[in-house]
Amino acid sequence: MQTMTHENKPGNNRWIATLAGACLAAVALVADAQQPLKVAFVYIGPVGDGGWTYQHDLGRQALEKSLGAKVKTIHVENVPETADAERVIRQLAAGGNDMIFTTSFGYMEPTLKVAKLFPKVHFEHATGYKSAANAVSYEARFYEGAYLLGVIAGKMTKTNTLGFIGSFPIPEVIRNIDAYTLGARSVNPKIKTKVIWVDTWYDPGKERQAAETLIAQGADMLCQNTDSPAAVQVAEEKGVHAFGWDSDMSKYGPHAHLTANTENWGVYYIDEINKQLAGTWTGNRNTRWGIKEGLVVLSPLNPSVPADVVKLFEERKKAIIDGTLLPFAGPLKDNTGAVKVEAGKALLDEQLLSIKWYVEGVDGSIPK
Repeated sequence: MQTMTHENKPGNNRWIATLAGACLAAVALVADAQQPLKVAFVYIGPVGDGGWTYQHDLGRQALEKSLGAKVKTIHVENVPETADAERVIRQLAAGGNDMIFTTSFGYMEPTLKVAKLFPKVHFEHATGYKSAANAVSYEARFYEGAYLLGVIAGKMTKTNTLGFIGSFPIPEVIRNIDAYTLGARSVNPKIKTKVIWVDTWYDPGKERQAAETLIAQGADMLCQNTDSPAAVQVAEEKGVHAFGWDSDMSKYGPHAHLTANTENWGVYYIDEINKQLAGTWTGNRNTRWGIKEGLVVLSPLNPSVPADVVKLFEERKKAIIDGTLLPFAGPLKDNTGAVKVEAGKALLDEQLLSIKWYVEGVDGSIPK
């Protein structure tokens, strides 16, 4: 008669098989947990634009430096706001990326369209206003910095004429023009702002021509909502002043460049990826951070800025941080004289997101 040992009893075999299966599952979970989070970025311009895209890529690099092996990032640059955007975003989603950041206003609809097709992928869109269960929007309260640039411009101008180079006539850009003008007129009511639209985010040639035209029209302070340092370079050549935009552009105009309105996107990217890693990320959000949160950062002031202007600048910045200064607080009129905001009130976020009018002091009308 055959003797059944401990090793070959049927019950023990089942127990061993179950234990082995559990061990394999645990190993798989550990291996999966060790896989880096795959994060993709879509850029409107070249990484070397010296402005908007460059600053976003600095944020991506800060993310990698902060989280190390926990993340693996890729980026695609020079993606136009056309059908190409949807194609690129779809390819990134299909390619196994866990999160995709699309970093220009015109990517909003393509991002939402692709998000519907890939419900397990999380999407983040910069400067938009729409969200979904697996998509959020985020932006900088860049108008806070624009207001402070205006304060400096209003105090230092000799001609009382400011120049602004606009990309596209969308609310994001219009509110920066308005805030810049409001800051200037808060210290110098004689200010007039002239605007030239170039219908592009990045075209150094067009930006240069616009800067030269504005100077010819009397502007001795140049600001922009475009991505290249061309305006700063022109200001340096012509002996007037300018402000950097998105990035510190002082190296392009050491005498002309007074300060720059920049973004530290890294603080936001690190915060969002940490939420994803912790399993606390949620959709249907719209995040707007400003100077207080460290997303909007003003670069060091040029030593040529007078001491009294520096003092005023710092006082106004502190007031924005503590909430006692709201750039779009009433009374406000548009440039036709119509009252838009009554005294004691201020524009709400929803109103700022859809603003389509110039404040008093801006010349001309908004292109249709």
